[in-house]
Amino acid sequence: MSRSFKMLIMASVCAAFVSPVWAQSDPAEIAAVAAATEKYKDVKVALADGFVPDPSGLCISAAGEDLPAEMGAMGIHYLNMANLKITAGDPRIDGMSTHTDFMKPAILLYEPQEDGSLELIGVENLVFQKAWADAGNTQPPSFGGSPWDTMADDPATEGDKAHGFAPHYDRHVWTVRSNPAGVLAPFNPDATCANQKMAN
Repeated sequence: MSRSFKMLIMASVCAAFVSPVWAQSDPAEIAAVAAATEKYKDVKVALADGFVPDPSGLCISAAGEDLPAEMGAMGIHYLNMANLKITAGDPRIDGMSTHTDFMKPAILLYEPQEDGSLELIGVENLVFQKAWADAGNTQPPSFGGSPWDTMADDPATEGDKAHGFAPHYDRHVWTVRSNPAGVLAPFNPDATCANQKMAN
């Protein structure tokens, strides 16, 4: 990743990090999602329902993305391939997902614990921009009063803002772990990847 790209993404994320938009949400809506996904506090239930660990095995932290460490982490992503509808992995991960139902999310976020267990801290959905547009949509999906984050690679830079995915929209919702940056922020300062090597 080029130094210029790192500085650009750091500036944009840091600016958004304090955005009041991420603090906006309907508490009842968040509570409903939390109740619907509470069963996934047991990762065995998630596996039984078709979720699989991110093949990279990485716990995503801000520091690991060359962003300020105080921004915290996202955690380990568990993916529901049926909801994501992945169709290709080369040259980029692509799919037909237009799934926006947070009551049945496409992605679960887990924090590795010191004892090797995983603790559910939030959920996420991701839709591919082309599939979303082909379905007749002209604006990004919205949740909690704000549009989802737009993620697409910029060919003018060496870095990859889309993290190997085709252009897409995504939204994190911190249903379990309180997030001082906002319930819809991508990173959580109160989440950590410190115990990643101990996670199963």
